[in-house]
Amino acid sequence: MSDSILREKSKDFAKQIVFACRKIKTERHEAVLANQLLRCGTSIGANIHEAQYAQGTKDFISKLEIALKECYESEYWLDLLHETDILTEKEYMALRNDCGALRRMLISSVTTVKKNNE
Repeated sequence: MSDSILREKSKDFAKQIVFACRKIKTERHEAVLANQLLRCGTSIGANIHEAQYAQGTKDFISKLEIALKECYESEYWLDLLHETDILTEKEYMALRNDCGALRRMLISSVTTVKKNNE
C-alpha cells in the first residue's frame, strides 16, 4: 500500500469524523465526547502527513506509531459512543470499519519500514 493511499484514506476518515462530530454536537449535545473523537480521529491523518517530512527513519516510524495510537484511541471513542446510543449502528459500523482499515494499513507500514531497516 503506497504512502499516498494511506494519506488519502486518513484524510477521508478525518473528514468523516468531522462530519460525525458536528452531527453529534448538534443533535445529541455531546460536545465533550465528540471533541475527544474529533481530536484523535483527525490526528491520525495529521501524523501520517507529518511522517512524509520526517527527519530520518526513526522519526518516520515514530510518526506512524503515533498515528496508530490515535487510531486505537479513535476506536475506543467510537465504541463508547455506539454503546451509549450516541452513534447509530450504521454510523458506527461505517466509521469503525474505516478506522480498522487505517489501523491495518498503519501496522503493515510500520512493520515493513522496521523490517527494511534492520
